[in-house]
Amino acid sequence: MKSALMVWGGWDGHEPKQCVDIFAPYLEKQGYDVEIADTLDVYLDEEKMSNLSLIVPVWTMGEITPEQERGLLVAVVGGVGIAGWHGGMCDAFRLNTEYQFLTGGQWVVHPGGIVKYRVNIIKPGDPIVAGLDDFDMESEQYYMHVDPSNEVLATTTFSGEHLPWIEGCVMPAVWKRMYGEGRVFYTSLGHVAKDFDVPECKTIVERGMLWASR
Repeated sequence: MKSALMVWGGWDGHEPKQCVDIFAPYLEKQGYDVEIADTLDVYLDEEKMSNLSLIVPVWTMGEITPEQERGLLVAVVGGVGIAGWHGGMCDAFRLNTEYQFLTGGQWVVHPGGIVKYRVNIIKPGDPIVAGLDDFDMESEQYYMHVDPSNEVLATTTFSGEHLPWIEGCVMPAVWKRMYGEGRVFYTSLGHVAKDFDVPECKTIVERGMLWASR
């Protein structure tokens, strides 16, 4: 049986537990043994970590110890997949640049707060986004620092309404990458649980988790 570890915590504004409760049943239906943890100390269990199929971090901001970080990085380098969304994966542990290297990006600002924006599918042949059309969100539109080695599957374009100097900037919104032997999936969508009421948003995360899993 495949195994998934979902680790939630940090800033409550991103509704980490509520989001875990959306996707844990999906993974269970796909045949995964799902463990849910609310402490980063779970990363210290080397045997457990090395035997996982998938890690789903849902932890915004906060701090991670060198030992906890090493446990996570070593597992992914060794082939364990990692998949996540929004600030739960790419606004965590702001001082840890190696973690940011793993994820492929870091949030820096969301102009205007909750805004309406469009998500554009740019690699329609990829299985994570196959069959999906461009779609609209009303949520935080993430402006990020991103790794140029990411394989970008979807983007969003800033209007410049709130920050005129970024008008027309095309920003990655869904990507995948490798970190050692591990597959990494991320989408900047998913500020709060209700964002996953948008079918395309939820589908992208579901497919992304399955793609990342070994």
